[in-house]
Amino acid sequence: MSSNVSSKFVLASASPRRVELLTQIGIIPDAIAPADIDETPLKDESPRRLALRLAEEKAKAVVSAHDGAYVLAADTVVACGRRTLGKPDDAAEARKFLGMLSGRRHRVYGGVCVIAPDGILRSRVVETQVIFRNLNEGDINRYLASDEWQGKAGAYAIQGLAAVFVRKILGSYSNVVGLSLYDADALLRGLGYTPEAG
Repeated sequence: MSSNVSSKFVLASASPRRVELLTQIGIIPDAIAPADIDETPLKDESPRRLALRLAEEKAKAVVSAHDGAYVLAADTVVACGRRTLGKPDDAAEARKFLGMLSGRRHRVYGGVCVIAPDGILRSRVVETQVIFRNLNEGDINRYLASDEWQGKAGAYAIQGLAAVFVRKILGSYSNVVGLSLYDADALLRGLGYTPEAG
């Protein structure tokens, strides 16, 4: 394919945060096509492996409907030790997760997968370490009252009110928000994608 032919870019995610992050670096999706897959972890599956598998499965689920496009999919997994903290079902589970993260270091694994128009698939896992300060009952109650925890892996959003919980971060900040921009850009460029100027 000659470099002057611009290919479409499809984001296989319903996450508004991922759209915002990509827009920040000048990559605007031509289409947004959320993948409908089962995100249940496999038996004994590590959080790192889960993030990679889900990103790859999301990309594969969407690519057949978008011939000739670059498809990018991502998945974010919050891990406390070997335990995966998914999106909490309710406030009680969110409270439990925040209690587990309080005063501790945890890891956020971001799976990123890109499938090129010629079918080549490249993927990687990005690891960020996040250290929370000790959270007291009041901190957790206020956060739960905000409803910001809903639909968030690990029951928090680093780009929102939970920013005050974060004592230290080691690695990619954008990975914790939902997509490592460095890695997404590197995978896309490595497969020949260049965003249109203008």
